[in-house]
Amino acid sequence: MKEDRESWRSFFVWLKERGLTGVRLIIGDKNPGMLETIPEVFSNTRYQRCTVHFYRSIFSVTPCNKMKTVVLMLKAIHAQESTEATREKAIHVADKLRAMKLAKAAKKVEDGIEETLTYMHFPTQHWTRIRTNNTIERLNREIKRRTKALGAFPNGQSALMLVCARLRHVAATSWGTRRYINMDHLFKPEEDLLSDIIAG
Repeated sequence: MKEDRESWRSFFVWLKERGLTGVRLIIGDKNPGMLETIPEVFSNTRYQRCTVHFYRSIFSVTPCNKMKTVVLMLKAIHAQESTEATREKAIHVADKLRAMKLAKAAKKVEDGIEETLTYMHFPTQHWTRIRTNNTIERLNREIKRRTKALGAFPNGQSALMLVCARLRHVAATSWGTRRYINMDHLFKPEEDLLSDIIAG
């Protein structure tokens, strides 16, 4: 699938036609076609830039010998307890990157930090689950690994059959039956959830 605006629009409209409703958050890798289409098709939906893709963008302008330090600095940004603390940490990290002669990396932090903080508008119990789309990417990598091992397919239908078989296998394992996030947290006041945690 081409990842242009029209392709994303067709995909989102198809999902809605199949009955998808109540979408409150879309997590992505800052694909321009996706970003342009979200307000059009899902007008009340927030967008969260995947933090891992955000980090990779910064890694692309980071020398290998400074990578380990930068990784720790970036992870510290999203380990904060509030949007205010995260913004402050991002400013501190950007300043430190400039001191390390990494001006391009610092600019990427400053320019992109806000779009990575949308997850903080949702229940804290969901934060580690919704700030990245890596779970679906792991599944995509597994499908790619399986299809690549075969090399070539006689037609598109045979490739689709293999992919569907792999997805059925995954859905039948414990990975497929675990609840990814508890949706009750979306509808229960934060103070009630805190009381439940304290009460054990």
